[in-house]
Amino acid sequence: MNILAIDTCTEVASVTLYSAGVRTSRALTNVEKSSGYILKLCDEVFYESGKQLKEVDLITYSKGPGAFTGVRMCIGVVQGLSLSCSIPTIGFSTLELLGFRASKILKVEKIAVALDARMGEVYWAVYDHGVLSNMKICSPEDVDNLGADFVGVGTGWGTHNDKLHIASNIKITDLTIYPESCELVDLSLLAIESGQNPTFELPQPIYLRNNVAQKSLK
Repeated sequence: MNILAIDTCTEVASVTLYSAGVRTSRALTNVEKSSGYILKLCDEVFYESGKQLKEVDLITYSKGPGAFTGVRMCIGVVQGLSLSCSIPTIGFSTLELLGFRASKILKVEKIAVALDARMGEVYWAVYDHGVLSNMKICSPEDVDNLGADFVGVGTGWGTHNDKLHIASNIKITDLTIYPESCELVDLSLLAIESGQNPTFELPQPIYLRNNVAQKSLK
């Protein structure tokens, strides 16, 4: 199976092409509006792997929440690529992607994901033994009280460190881990193995925040 994975929802924009067990990846970090480079990254992985879009069997992607422009860019690119060659898709929450990646890297089962949502809020979720729950947008004071056996990851811990530690009762954090597209490949393969079917329906984003423009003006 040939799988194209795309993530542009945070500070890291990345693309991975999986073919015959080999992963070809490209990523950009700390680039302003890095999501705008995503088609160039797609071209690079296709060139290096010797594959073409028409040979892709599945597109997997992160659907948010995250940077508003990045989420829109990711969804728009995936919609266009999917429609152009009739390729099915499967999407995952950015919070699940980060929780999955952190669990693999840190070799722990209990992850508290907090992404900076601006406006004094965080995108929050609990990733416990491979299951995502409690996904929401909230103030740092309103996150779940989880305890010291969880590890906190995500940009929200850097922005709201003290408030999140007090509210969650979490002692250990890792601010070095970001979502990346290579783990989208693993998530999609696991989902298919468990019986989830890819879809030809148009990909849809997860924003969690409604009325973004109205709230930003307050």
